[in-house]
Amino acid sequence: MALDHGDPGDAPSIPPPLSPVVDDRRPSAAEEARTIAASTNMATLGSLTADGDPWASFVTYGLLEGAPVLCVSRMAEHGRNLDGDQRASLSIVAPRSQTDPLASGRITLAGVVERPQGDELSAAREAHLAGVPAARYYLEYSDFTVWVMRVQRVRWVGGYGRMDSATAEAYAVAEPDPVSPTSAYAIDHLNADHSASLAAMARELGGYPDATSAECEAADRYGLDLKVLTPRGVAYTRVGYATPIDSAAELRAATVELAKRAVGGR
Repeated sequence: MALDHGDPGDAPSIPPPLSPVVDDRRPSAAEEARTIAASTNMATLGSLTADGDPWASFVTYGLLEGAPVLCVSRMAEHGRNLDGDQRASLSIVAPRSQTDPLASGRITLAGVVERPQGDELSAAREAHLAGVPAARYYLEYSDFTVWVMRVQRVRWVGGYGRMDSATAEAYAVAEPDPVSPTSAYAIDHLNADHSASLAAMARELGGYPDATSAECEAADRYGLDLKVLTPRGVAYTRVGYATPIDSAAELRAATVELAKRAVGGR
């Protein structure tokens, strides 16, 4: 039987937590996908040629309530492909610098593209221009077509060992995370100046009482992702804030509260 991503095969095992994780709330796959989609305007478009062959192309996009809006020329092969077969997919990679590219978050959105009409066409044009301001130079050209992707399938990968699928309905109603896109400075600050607090969080809140050190890898509206070093090996855990936050401006207070709980033994 072929291995899926859910089966680690012969990959190195990760030491499990030794005590309960106090709060491991995290964004849903739909929220993760919406966050990545909103974090950039560049994607790889998968379309089908007249012969049914797969064709990958670099494209730009805007978002109309989460639905990707493309503006492509029929002079380009992918533009002609979409004219003939409206099935398509978009691969979008989160714009975060990682030593290993496969550790970065990414999504695949699959569905069909449609030419919007009436009020939706106006809204789609505005959404594309908001995402791709340079499109104002060619949007009016007669060979360009505006397409809206009707998302039918969503796959999110958060890096090694973190992946899930979401329904089109869940993706449509999810909101992008308000914290993670602008959290890089705060993460660097936590790792540089508060390593002892992070280790305490891992020990008291994250289920790893044997943690010797911890590093923050990501922050979102619900909590922090920690990489933990233990005598048993490298592990990963989650520590959740007391309550979800709505902006990066609230991140400092939320992490201070986490540190106080960790030092106080929960």
